[in-house]
Amino acid sequence: MNSEQLDNPSPQSTGSQALHSHENPTQPTIDYWHVWTDEDGVSHQSRSQIQDFIQKGIAPDTSPQWLSKLKQSGATITFTVLPVGWVGSWHENPKPQWIIPLSGRWFVETMDGQRVEMGPGEISFGQDQGTKADAQGQKGHLSGTVGDAPAVLILVQFEEIPSME
Repeated sequence: MNSEQLDNPSPQSTGSQALHSHENPTQPTIDYWHVWTDEDGVSHQSRSQIQDFIQKGIAPDTSPQWLSKLKQSGATITFTVLPVGWVGSWHENPKPQWIIPLSGRWFVETMDGQRVEMGPGEISFGQDQGTKADAQGQKGHLSGTVGDAPAVLILVQFEEIPSME
């Protein structure tokens, strides 16, 4: 982000300094607006960054991606950046989870052959735990990026399947 963007931040920008190629090991950042209260009880907004990404698989035996996690009792929020050209290995969602794209596009292909491509605002709920391997040994789903931009996603994982009340 250049100094002009810091002086004149745009609430419309996704602000992601994300990975631009599968081979580029540059750690990404995600910009966001932080609304906070000072000691006098006055609210303010300032630009902040999620910076503490590590490159690892979302679950055992999955392809590495950039991850930053926030934990809370009963749920974990993970920010992930899937590089351009990234395609993971077949896997199940590690836990029931909402997957919300912030920028870029990604796909999910299930064992029945259906492939769905999603972008910002197209929400997915992953609940394919307990699948049985097919003749090729594949379980769960395959996922990856689509197009020439990284896919920046938020995952909200639950210890238990959330109920809709």
